Amino acid sequence: MQPIDLGDLVLQNDKSSKQESLFHVIREKIVRQLWHKGGKLPSTRKLAEELQLSRNTVTAAYEQLAAEGYIEARSGSGFYVTVELPDHYLPCADIVKSTETNKSIPSINSAFAPGVPDLHQFPIAKWHKYVQLHSTRQYLLGNNGIQGDSALRMALRDYLATSRSVHCDASQIIITSGAQQALMIALMAVMESHDSVLMEQPGYSKMHKIIELLNYRFEPVHVEEYVGFDLESILNSKARALYITPSNQYPMGTTLNTEQRLKLIEWATHGNHWIIEDDYDSEFQFAHRPYTSLQGLSSEIGHDSRVIYIGSMSKTMFNSLRMGYLIVPPALVEKCLAIKDALTGDSPAHIQAALADFISSGDFLRHIRKMRRLYKEKHHQMILSINQHFGDDAEVISQAAGLHVTLKWLKDINEVTLSQKVFEKGIIMRPLSYYEHPDFTLRNWQGAVLGFGNISADDIDEKIKQIADLFYNLDSQL
Repeated sequence: MQPIDLGDLVLQNDKSSKQESLFHVIREKIVRQLWHKGGKLPSTRKLAEELQLSRNTVTAAYEQLAAEGYIEARSGSGFYVTVELPDHYLPCADIVKSTETNKSIPSINSAFAPGVPDLHQFPIAKWHKYVQLHSTRQYLLGNNGIQGDSALRMALRDYLATSRSVHCDASQIIITSGAQQALMIALMAVMESHDSVLMEQPGYSKMHKIIELLNYRFEPVHVEEYVGFDLESILNSKARALYITPSNQYPMGTTLNTEQRLKLIEWATHGNHWIIEDDYDSEFQFAHRPYTSLQGLSSEIGHDSRVIYIGSMSKTMFNSLRMGYLIVPPALVEKCLAIKDALTGDSPAHIQAALADFISSGDFLRHIRKMRRLYKEKHHQMILSINQHFGDDAEVISQAAGLHVTLKWLKDINEVTLSQKVFEKGIIMRPLSYYEHPDFTLRNWQGAVLGFGNISADDIDEKIKQIADLFYNLDSQL
């Protein structure tokens, strides 16, 4: 158990004795749960020295606290905060009530939370082996290069070449703290103040926030269900950059074919525009082979100088890893590194080294293949359950890919209201409006996104039925 630090413990300047004052300030720390249960208190000698008291005063205060049940003495070890206080020593009812209320709030990783992979299936023992190995290497304890671990960059280069036809040298790869940092660096590297950014609408909400934070102009590209976005609106645009999720548009689930990708590459090359390609979950395509990445396709025709490629390990491994990467044309490397240096946010060196080994050993690819099969089964179950419990009243409009499905319904059931009702049942269902810029909403229907990554296939049907029951209950009230 972590020992307790004295911190801001001071005696009250009142008429009580030093022993009484010490008793009350320690009691207050314990009752207010500022000193954790089971925590080891400082020794009587250390506390006496810190507070400039006699050791007898401290010993007497400790004995009084122990007699009243706040702390306990352990032979040969010292004094510890009691793990279970008697009822009349507990904090006020408001604090207890608040704690109980918080327990009912669903975890942000609960059933159908979008963007969360199956955390139970990750090979944690194998991963721990690599992390533990590199945690003991002294050469990793010092400062590290801004660009990221060279072994990791080479491992990513080889993996992306085979899986996504990405053509690059390791010197073009920059390791980032997740995809969001990569997106920010990419925008700052190619944009000037008040330039316009073309972005899918609806689209990745964190990108909306980055554009607004950096004070760039937002130029929406409307995405229609099943069809995708209007390519002509992009080809006629003068925007400086285009942000796009071409393999599995988030959240509508459409994709760009090779002909469309070639037109975008030509637009960027001849018009001096930039394409920022977010390839966030291209590993998980269930209905067809994934299309070659825009970066890879542009390399094949010799026009890769206008495409920036971004990826992360959040969907393929786990979210809290916070590891992303940015692949830029050689001419942009130094500028991007300068921006990253100013932003900071490096990933720990031993984690980067562990990831390099995880990829190079083949464990990463084996995990991807396993999860591709599992997610395909989960997606199939999602479709079956939605069809069974919603019938013709709702449809899945997203393609068979990734870790989510997107629902559409025409009934007058408000998507935000339904999501709130679902949330009260411990299920997360994200309304489609979450992904939309409030000034550019064109829909005349309701919808929501359901992530199926971090839920057992056996639990899907029951949870979908709960959502459907709430859906029809709201419908009956209209």
